[in-house]
Amino acid sequence: MRLIVGLGNPGKEYDNTRHNAGFMVIDNYAKTKGIEINKNKFNGLYNEFVFNGEKVILLKPLSYMNLSGEVVKKYVDYFKINIENILIINDDMDIALGKYKLKASGSSAGHNGLKNISQNLGTDSYKRLKIGISKNNIEMKDYVLGKFNTDELVKLNEVIKNSESILNDYLALSFDNLMNRYNHKG
Repeated sequence: MRLIVGLGNPGKEYDNTRHNAGFMVIDNYAKTKGIEINKNKFNGLYNEFVFNGEKVILLKPLSYMNLSGEVVKKYVDYFKINIENILIINDDMDIALGKYKLKASGSSAGHNGLKNISQNLGTDSYKRLKIGISKNNIEMKDYVLGKFNTDELVKLNEVIKNSESILNDYLALSFDNLMNRYNHKG
């Protein structure tokens, strides 16, 4: 069983904000699979589908970014998911807008959602798809909670479109092969 988690903040006021890039990727991917993320359990919206005979759960934690790990941990425990079968999709200010990067593990790099996931799982050895949102001279909190402008959304939508193939291949390839296939392009 696999768990793919898109990080973000719930509520209309956070739609199209930089911190919600993970939610945006998950929503788009669910749409391509013909499913809605509309089941609610453990303060998270989720749904599942089967890919090549394996159950896959798509999850959007509703606990707000800083407490995402509490929701992820409940899903891991309840569905008995191995840490190596988790992929977290998050925004990353150190990656240019319009780019992405796959990582097999690593520190939170100051991302509070990742920090909380690592604390709750007791490890930072989980896979990530990092969606670039670029840096700005604006105060970090204001920047990540700010909305994408029209030009930025064009670049982000290209990454969201590319993420469909990345996520399908994540389910079919080893993670090393996945990184080799996509990181040089991102």
